[in-house]
Amino acid sequence: MIKFGTSGWREIIADGFTFGNVRLATQGIADFLKSEMADARSAGRGRQGVILGHDTRFLGREFALAAAEVLEKNGLTPLLCDRDTPTPVIAYTIRHRRALGGINFTASHNPPEYQGLKFSTSNGAPAPPEVTRQIESRIAKLQAENFSFPGAVIGTYSCRTFNPQPDYFKQIRRLVDFSVLQKAKLKVAVDFSYGTGRGYLDRLLESAGAKVFLFHDEINPLFGGHHPEPNAENMREVRQFVRAGKAHLGLGLDGDADRFGIVDEDGTWLTPNQVLALTLYHLKKNRGWSGAVVRTVPTSHQVDAVAEWLGVKVHETPVGFKYIGELMEREDIIVGGEESGGLSVKGHVPEKDGILACLLMAELVATEKRSLGAILRELSRKIGRFYTERINVRFPVEKKDALLARLAGGLQTIGPFKVEKQITTDGYKFLLPGGEWVAFRASGTEPLIRCYIEARSKPNLKQLQAACRELLTI
Repeated sequence: MIKFGTSGWREIIADGFTFGNVRLATQGIADFLKSEMADARSAGRGRQGVILGHDTRFLGREFALAAAEVLEKNGLTPLLCDRDTPTPVIAYTIRHRRALGGINFTASHNPPEYQGLKFSTSNGAPAPPEVTRQIESRIAKLQAENFSFPGAVIGTYSCRTFNPQPDYFKQIRRLVDFSVLQKAKLKVAVDFSYGTGRGYLDRLLESAGAKVFLFHDEINPLFGGHHPEPNAENMREVRQFVRAGKAHLGLGLDGDADRFGIVDEDGTWLTPNQVLALTLYHLKKNRGWSGAVVRTVPTSHQVDAVAEWLGVKVHETPVGFKYIGELMEREDIIVGGEESGGLSVKGHVPEKDGILACLLMAELVATEKRSLGAILRELSRKIGRFYTERINVRFPVEKKDALLARLAGGLQTIGPFKVEKQITTDGYKFLLPGGEWVAFRASGTEPLIRCYIEARSKPNLKQLQAACRELLTI
């Protein structure tokens, strides 16, 4: 069965992710889009184009062309990006070109053996559950009817291509203060994780007068043998480079450039939680933006503390940027983000943009003429310290279900800490005394249970780590 998880449909290449299944999934999307197109025409809106893109994984372009052929046979107009393209660029292009939607072939930060299909609606946002359920239902019906598509030989079909970069660059220049960056003359180390961000983040920084040092900027579908994720371990070369005094800042992107990684001037890798708090601080304090902030359930309450200090309202959503994006479309939101490294801001797309997040951190350093660590230390004096940890544990289905059932029944204590409140917006979150908390949820993209911990002191963090590891040995 083809199921859409937290961020699209993902499977292992040549196992579940095959050309036959891609054509099947695309037909389900085409059926949905044709109904949307009919509604649009009746309302006097003539959309019919569908933006197509892919990342640097195996067969990305070939899968995209197979989808394009299905769309064209259904009377839709496929427009394919002319090279591997960042997810946020595709999201912006859907809005800018007033397309019906978009199909992006990416498995984001998953291991190289995975490929994925992400469907976005006409506003550039990840398709919400009510849409993906309709598509899944259409796919199931097609399967029951033994659907097959007589496609062209792989690699022989072609469709119209275009370059989405110029329009996206114009959008970024509206959101980032390049005049401040021009004055700072920063030296920046950038890690592309062998992904789509090359030629985007580096060009934008260079146009702002920065001296840029590139890491992993070649195409490598194996991603150097690890997940294409800009975490502390994968960015160790950049961290060493910055720590040696060769750059003021280190910036990183994942395989499809929707997630970010930030390295401070002393080589410290900042957590996405800290970056979200810093972005709110910068846009509210230095740029004077108004509005609220939105974060997911397992994202740090450091964001809440900064928001309270600045007089900003906080919204909480389930995990998945589609929920953040949906709220950003309805409410006046300064910034929305999640602990896994996704962020967007007011006036932009309701989708994660790692390129924008990196540029905003460079702008903050240029604006305040001091390190991100120095800013965080000042914030800590005002709001206190926050210590976070995420534990990922692989579980067979039967053990995972048993653990989730146990958590659903509620916990009275976690280690020596009393549970004051349980939140079930997404997974199971347990609030503890003193503003500390623990949350558990099943991953929507991998066979994992994720455990999130936030403490207000290092000793408490260690106690909570031990207690949670014991809970996860069921």
